[in-house]
Amino acid sequence: MQELIQQLQELPDNDVLLGDSISEKYHHDWSADAPGIPGAVVRPSSTQALSETLKLCHASDQQVAVQGGLTGLTGGGIPKAGEIAINLERLNGIEELDVDAMTMTVKAGTPLQTIQEAADDAGFIFPLDLGARGTCNIGGNISTNAGGNQVLRFGMTRALVLGLEAVMADGTVITSMNKMLKNNAGYDLKHLFIGTEGTLGIVSRAVLRLFPKSASRCTALLALNNFKDVVTLLHKLTSEFSGMLSAYEVMWESYFHFITDNVDTIDSPYDTRYPIYVLTELEGGDPEKDADLFMNTLSAAMEDGLVADALIANSEKDREGFWKIRDGVGEISEFIRDTANFDISVPISSMQPFLEQVEKEVIAEVPNAKTLIWGHIADSNLHFICYTGSHDDVKAMYDIVYKVVGDFSGSVSAEHGIGVQKTGYLHHSRTSEEIALMQNLKGALDPKGILNSGRVIPKAL
Repeated sequence: MQELIQQLQELPDNDVLLGDSISEKYHHDWSADAPGIPGAVVRPSSTQALSETLKLCHASDQQVAVQGGLTGLTGGGIPKAGEIAINLERLNGIEELDVDAMTMTVKAGTPLQTIQEAADDAGFIFPLDLGARGTCNIGGNISTNAGGNQVLRFGMTRALVLGLEAVMADGTVITSMNKMLKNNAGYDLKHLFIGTEGTLGIVSRAVLRLFPKSASRCTALLALNNFKDVVTLLHKLTSEFSGMLSAYEVMWESYFHFITDNVDTIDSPYDTRYPIYVLTELEGGDPEKDADLFMNTLSAAMEDGLVADALIANSEKDREGFWKIRDGVGEISEFIRDTANFDISVPISSMQPFLEQVEKEVIAEVPNAKTLIWGHIADSNLHFICYTGSHDDVKAMYDIVYKVVGDFSGSVSAEHGIGVQKTGYLHHSRTSEEIALMQNLKGALDPKGILNSGRVIPKAL
């Protein structure tokens, strides 16, 4: 490896960290997996440097771990023994903002929040949004096909990428920086790299879609009595708001009251406790008409008995207070340890029986288990945490829940990716034929298996 490292150090636009200069930052991501120390951290600042780096690693059969902002939750960015980490934090910056085409061309290491702020300054929005916005990089968002809070209206990251550039395992650069919404000229190669978590190639640049800013935003925190009403209300709002429904976040009482009871800076705005809560938003083009529509629709829902109580945000402070409860998951680790964390999808029609089956099977195996449940719901995504306070119970809870996900034809990953943590559970959501095809693609595009080996698919070829 020493000869290879020397060659990497000699490359223009490369910064190579060794030994004590490799801080703990590069040892781990946000998952609970054990950290790893890479043999070196290579930080290219150009596509050419990234290409030359991979060309040298490919020639030396050197495996690499691909890193972005290291905000992943499935262990994919954690280096394994003998690996070199390629971190894209220096490959950052906005190359172009095309007002006419409503696109932004960016480098992979650009933080999501930087992109959001640049879009805002130009009178647009880039709608991908998640709690790690200030730290995560767009390359990582693309490689994991990140979801976030506005999937209901704008779709996953995949729907926001028009074109991209990626570097293959052998250093070949695939440049497909398309800026057009319609382009059916052969295979749409960007999809080889969106959601494949750096296993088929490393995203280096991308063309992103921008959208006009909304002139209005209405926000409410609603209290409901049961999940059936949650689904009925979702259909009502989707119909009444005609494409303007931008958020529909659901919090079961277990999650809502855990946050409001334990986090000092977050209080429940309700005096009464309810079984389930919905945080919803409408975004439109006419502030006065939209506010009337929002109020009238929610009033009718209350009269119909769908909504037990409602609080309307009358200021940005009110809105931020509602969202603090929803985003309070980031505070949970201060109060409970050794948790099994789930990011799964099941059909909306199956959510209630799915949760009932999960509780039944988990309690049967782990009698003292507790569960905190919340999720985006409208896009079929549930998040929940199972815990007992004992690390010895964690694997059993993962095994049980992912089995039930498979029983309900769901996905073991809705938006966080597979990484290392879920490779052993992928068979619950993918057939053996699908997994074999993934392995064949990996073997064809990375025959030496140097890119993120052991991530995503159970056995990298």
